[in-house]
Amino acid sequence: MLSEKQGEETMMSSLNETIEVNEEREVESGESSTSGLKNFLWHGGSVYDAWFSCASNQVAQVLLTLPYSFSQLGMISGIVFQIFYGLLGSWTAYLISILYVEYRSRKEKENVSFKNHVIQWFEVLEGLLGPYWKAIGLAFNCTFLLFGSVIQLIACASNIYYINDHLDKRTWTYIFGACCATTVFIPSFHNYRIWSFLGLGMTTYTAWYMTIAALVHGQVENVVHSGPKKMVWYFTGATNILYTFGGHAVTV
Repeated sequence: MLSEKQGEETMMSSLNETIEVNEEREVESGESSTSGLKNFLWHGGSVYDAWFSCASNQVAQVLLTLPYSFSQLGMISGIVFQIFYGLLGSWTAYLISILYVEYRSRKEKENVSFKNHVIQWFEVLEGLLGPYWKAIGLAFNCTFLLFGSVIQLIACASNIYYINDHLDKRTWTYIFGACCATTVFIPSFHNYRIWSFLGLGMTTYTAWYMTIAALVHGQVENVVHSGPKKMVWYFTGATNILYTFGGHAVTV
């Protein structure tokens, strides 16, 4: 009787241990899957993240205004400027990339680690040309980002105003400014992975929607294709294409 009782106790003990081990494995599995999803959506810093970041910046809302820019410039000028600015932007991106690699290779020889650091353009200027150029580069970067952010906010407010004109453009600018200000809570540039995915996906969807709608509905009857009627229109269209294919090279 005693041996049978001991056997039952041993069996129950081993059963409880098995249940506890399985519960621990389920918890670890759940934590592992959650951690994996978090790493996939949040933690970046890879070569693919750099590509998605550049792509999401290139395929921005400015690209969607190219048809209007072509109407301001005329078809021939639009194509010429697009190719010309595209070549200049590609060449600029190539030069910037070479300078980044040169700066990084020099610093790595000095045992400098860039594991948790994103190299900024003014740092490259300082490392290759000296502190004077760092100040110039920092001032240029701050000015560029300031006016660039203002342009983006105004563009977003203008776009949403055509969808919902119950609020004026200035109010929509305040709303977008408040929403964009929340990005300061993102810890690092490496955590922008999900925003790159969303930005690229939404802009690509909009571009395909416009393309398919144009193919389905066709042109308006008696439409007339003409060149620019005002000089200011011509330079406005040229500036937009420059911003699209030239200025975005700095994202590399």
